[in-house]
Amino acid sequence: MTTLVAAVLGAGTGLGLLLLVCGVTGRSVFTETGPSLADRTRVAEASRRIAVAALIVLVVAVVTRWPVAGLLAGAAAWTGPGLLGGRRQRERVVARTEAIASWTEMIRDSIAAASGLEEAIAATGRVAPGPIAEEVRFLVRRLDHQPLPTALVEFGRDLHHPSGDLVVTALVLASEMEASDLSGLLSRLAEATRGEARMRIRVEVGRSRVRTAAKVILGVVAATVLLLGIANRGYLAVYGDPLGQFVLLVIGMIFGFGGWLMTRMAAIDIPERFTARTASQPGSAAP
Repeated sequence: MTTLVAAVLGAGTGLGLLLLVCGVTGRSVFTETGPSLADRTRVAEASRRIAVAALIVLVVAVVTRWPVAGLLAGAAAWTGPGLLGGRRQRERVVARTEAIASWTEMIRDSIAAASGLEEAIAATGRVAPGPIAEEVRFLVRRLDHQPLPTALVEFGRDLHHPSGDLVVTALVLASEMEASDLSGLLSRLAEATRGEARMRIRVEVGRSRVRTAAKVILGVVAATVLLLGIANRGYLAVYGDPLGQFVLLVIGMIFGFGGWLMTRMAAIDIPERFTARTASQPGSAAP
């Protein structure tokens, strides 16, 4: 028993010393990184949508006694925000793109007054643009216990944005190698990022007519079905048997396929995030 206690105490002491050394030297204890801030946000949003869709499936299936109707209602609840709504999400993407450009300009302006790149980044922690303020604060906190290149790569994972990857790559290269014209490079990156935001706005304006037509069509169909279900339920009784449920499923799949096509046509193709393929060793630069 005494030997076991001594072994446990020795292991705990060794682990404590390892954590102490890693904290002082800024080395990572584990090579694998956890989920980024963007990943945690998407998981939370997906969990909420799944819960809402499951509740709608249950309610519709109990009220109509049609299991297919419940499944179609749940699928509509899951895909509806992306097909008919999503305006807030699109505005959020544009705002984050503009914020990345503004933060890049802040670093450019702070480099002249600060003693180095790390100090310039830390100076933006209190005045970062709102849409990316949380990510920037996480970056500043990481600088206390991580090397600058590693903290920047983690910051890129939190942003999860192609333009943010360009800025992160430029800063990582500048932190590991001598940059002859970092201010000019950051200015050009900020200008390109703002150009992306303007492009997104023009695309959304051009596609608003398609989204409006989709809302009108689906709204008329949903209102017609609801009115028939309330005023003349016998008209829909043909869908109550197994064959009718199968036909209802086919109709729902046709509508779903059409909605998927409209969503696919309205989507903006985002280039692959090249900084996502980074080495696991601390201080490694993105390719």
